[in-house]
Amino acid sequence: MRRLNVPLGDRSYDVVVGRGVAAELESLLPMTAQRAAVITQDGIPAEIVLPGLDVETFVIGQGEGAKTLRTIETLVRGFAEMGLTRNDVVIGVGGGMVTDVAGFAASTWHRGVPVVHVSTSLLGMVDAAIGGKTGVNLPEGKNLVGAYWQPTGVLCDLDFLDTLPPREMRCGLGEMAKYHFLTGDDLLAMDLEERVARCIEIKAEVVASDEREGGRRALLNYGHTFAHALEIATQHGLAHGEAVAVGLIYAAELGFELGRIDAARVQEHRAVVAGEYDLMANPPLGLDADELVSLMYRDKKAVGLGLTFVLDGPAGLEVVSGVGETQVRAAMARILG
Repeated sequence: MRRLNVPLGDRSYDVVVGRGVAAELESLLPMTAQRAAVITQDGIPAEIVLPGLDVETFVIGQGEGAKTLRTIETLVRGFAEMGLTRNDVVIGVGGGMVTDVAGFAASTWHRGVPVVHVSTSLLGMVDAAIGGKTGVNLPEGKNLVGAYWQPTGVLCDLDFLDTLPPREMRCGLGEMAKYHFLTGDDLLAMDLEERVARCIEIKAEVVASDEREGGRRALLNYGHTFAHALEIATQHGLAHGEAVAVGLIYAAELGFELGRIDAARVQEHRAVVAGEYDLMANPPLGLDADELVSLMYRDKKAVGLGLTFVLDGPAGLEVVSGVGETQVRAAMARILG
């Protein structure tokens, strides 16, 4: 078992990683809690035992289509019925979609109640449950409505991964591949616990230096601008981690188009994503370039004229604003086929 820390002053919190660590959940709960609102989904293999607490369980829908303001309204009205107060706790039990929704619901109820995340997916453990980003989707875009709301603790029991479907594991690997380009770490050379812990350490260090994405934290979005457009254009037929894998390749092609990296570095991206991580490197056939460009303009990270991307370059990953549509489309043509 490893107990890591996200250092945010008086809002610092622990992340517990390992096999069989579900028993540590009680140690992450606020001492004041008398009630717990557990938010989860059907099929999540997690038994939550909270002795001495009045527990109400809320089961939300599956998939990005349930990640909506309507779901938030249903949850907070349920909080009202159970009498949840600021001294109580919300517990999100599930993957990244669950923790995004649970965190946002907690941030809005009584203007903020504590939330603890019990992450049951690889994607959630290495990314979504850490760092305090919460949100839901609109028809116009992904995660456009949300808040920064740090949890009071995160539990990553690796036993949950034993029954995770292969596609969900691939989603987590998409985010792991991103960390490869952020740090150069050979994560696949580590055992599972060390690998998950290292990803958490990387994200915790970045979040501690830039909690609200005013600078360095934006680098964690490498591959995500195009990925979010892909998710919407495919009606979420591509899961988030799958889309991020393709987004990493697109970002490399765009970096090449802008003269920031050479062809060998683009090939290295393909070798890591498709070779080492065995992930898809090209999107499904038949996608419309005009739609993808339009969706990227709606991205919440877009600022000013042109588009904003995290791109590789001589100094490593950097945020690049004002990227022209000609270059955006040229890079897209190389991966759309």
